[in-house]
Amino acid sequence: MLKLFPKKILYILGITILLGLVAIFIFFKIKNNSIKEDLADEVLEPIIYPKTEKEITPPPSMEILKKKGCVADGLLFGYTGKDNTALEMINRSECQYIHRAVETWLDAPDFEKVAQRKAKITKENMVYSMFIAEAIDKKVNYYYPAEERDFNFSKMCRKGSSNFWGEHTCKPSFERSEYRKYLRYITSQAIDNGIQVFLFGQIFYQESSDLDSPVVAEIIEEMKSYAAFKGVSILIGAQTNDIINEKYLRLFDFIEGGVGLSEDGKIENGPCFSRWWNKETGGWCWALLWNEKYSQKANDVLLHLDWSGKWGDDMSTFARMSQDDRSKTLKYLYEYFTSRNFGFLMPMLATLHKENGGCSGDKSKYYSADDKFSCNDEDTINAILQKTKIKN
Repeated sequence: MLKLFPKKILYILGITILLGLVAIFIFFKIKNNSIKEDLADEVLEPIIYPKTEKEITPPPSMEILKKKGCVADGLLFGYTGKDNTALEMINRSECQYIHRAVETWLDAPDFEKVAQRKAKITKENMVYSMFIAEAIDKKVNYYYPAEERDFNFSKMCRKGSSNFWGEHTCKPSFERSEYRKYLRYITSQAIDNGIQVFLFGQIFYQESSDLDSPVVAEIIEEMKSYAAFKGVSILIGAQTNDIINEKYLRLFDFIEGGVGLSEDGKIENGPCFSRWWNKETGGWCWALLWNEKYSQKANDVLLHLDWSGKWGDDMSTFARMSQDDRSKTLKYLYEYFTSRNFGFLMPMLATLHKENGGCSGDKSKYYSADDKFSCNDEDTINAILQKTKIKN
């Protein structure tokens, strides 16, 4: 037994070393394949469409967006309440621009549904926007006619962002050719369906790290080229947060963000919301875009009551106010921003924390201004917008 003991040790040691070498080989093979996949991503050249001889209609008026704009998240694609009550609310509203009418958060837009809902809007000269979200679901099935296949959403992901927004999710990257193809398809379909305004969500999650050589510049050029080819003009904006690169900001027709609403209905004027940032300790800068640090470097600025689905964001705070305080807050914010040549978008439909408390739409996790539900802000919003006259 004593003679066999060293052989057993050598045998076990040999097996351990072999398994270790196999593990190292597999690790480097996976890593190498990952690097190859990054490097081998197809280079997608932008398409510049031929110039049309048609008369090109002008873009929507920024005055309309800034002074007659309403947020109705998902009105044309998304949740609109039981029996599509939101469509009826918009028909009787003073809104002329619907912000985020097509919502793409963790979903791909169904343009048949967009067309069906749009046909139910009886108001004339309406302007609609599509939100291009910074969050995608890797398991979505969505057909790509140009290549007669389904899109591969996993190939759209920014490296290291897997499950960032929850299971099977990621942040998409403009540097991924599959994402560029997806953007090309959904934006052209949107333009064909009469969408005239586009908003990129949290652009810093989607853009390359080099803002001096941005990928979005090519995307914007292609989108506007396609629109012109179709005889229309479009506006393109982005949620840019604390980006201060002026050349980059001016790529967009407008930048957009929240207001940092306090419980007393007031706002701050610093560059960053003090809830998460202060001069002494720093922290995360949630940018207040009307501050000159950003607004003087942008073409236009749109503000609204932002939401994240978490307790304490703008919409959460607003929905927990009394009806009288909500009315005062809307009047104050609208006058404050529009008198300074910024836009303020009235809340009609938005997301709330499911246990937010306060008022809501027909479900606790959705805000609705509809008088049929507990918030009952519809009349206040319409009265404010009705007083505003737009110069032609």
